Amino acid sequence: MAATATTTTSTEKGRRIVGAERQTLAKDLVKRYTSGESIRALASSTGRSYGFVHRVLTESGVQLRQRGGARRRKKA
Repeated sequence: MAATATTTTSTEKGRRIVGAERQTLAKDLVKRYTSGESIRALASSTGRSYGFVHRVLTESGVQLRQRGGARRRKKA
């Protein structure tokens, strides 16, 4: 299956990603996550699991957002 160049990084499902490729993917994921994309959206667009994306972000030192986003309100 031939890979096509797109703005989102797509990887073969289940293939190990290590070394320079993992660092490049991590930089892209960190940039997109800090600009507001959810972990689920990142997982979907890259073809990887939620757990993989979560692990890469935490390995990169990103402080993850709390669940619920802007819809969540503080109790009075």
